[in-house]
Amino acid sequence: MDAAAAVSALSALAHAGRLEVFRLLVRAGKDGMAAGDIARATGHVPQTLSGNLNILGHAGLVSPRREGRSIIYTADYERMTSLLGFLMEDCCGGVPEICAPIAEVAAKAACCQPGAVQ
Repeated sequence: MDAAAAVSALSALAHAGRLEVFRLLVRAGKDGMAAGDIARATGHVPQTLSGNLNILGHAGLVSPRREGRSIIYTADYERMTSLLGFLMEDCCGGVPEICAPIAEVAAKAACCQPGAVQ
């Protein structure tokens, strides 16, 4: 990921409503969620949700797909991983203990545990 793409992604996430939606979609897994379900879960009105999903989509963080009459949104895990990698790529500066707490957080993430259900 280059700096411009990272700025775009971070800008999209720098809003409480969009961050809430993105985190919800990350938890939803690869099956994603219908827009109506996202609205009910977050309490966002349709117009606000639509705008937030568009901004997240333009940043490459979520992707829509049509299933019948519904639009299903999924988090782009590859893009999320790329953003996290970009943020961490210069972390340690030769001193691994600097990044050790971050590695511990990542290891404890429920999705990263062996045998975790997605």
